[in-house]
Amino acid sequence: MMPRDTNPQGTIFGGVILSLIDQAAWIEALRQCNRRYVTVAMDSVEFHHPVLVGDILSLWATTERVGRTSMRVKVEVRAMRPDAGTDISVTTAFVVFVAVDEQGRPTPIAP
Repeated sequence: MMPRDTNPQGTIFGGVILSLIDQAAWIEALRQCNRRYVTVAMDSVEFHHPVLVGDILSLWATTERVGRTSMRVKVEVRAMRPDAGTDISVTTAFVVFVAVDEQGRPTPIAP
């Protein structure tokens, strides 16, 4: 993580991490079925540890459930602290997407 992403306390803004979670989940959704998706929900996200400048984040996304028009993706966020040689769990989130057509209406995920 880079200094441009920090808040006044010197840790990474939570919103930056939420954006990364959304992107990782979207990539996982595309792996399941190439559709246009919109994010409709993200469960409560609790940050267990701060993310610091210099941390290397890993985001692991797995599909939890695929419905007719929606998909739930789990994203685990871990931070590796190179200077300390530690790897910590930052948070876990669940993101729900809905597949939409060109008019923004829900559409089936599988053809």
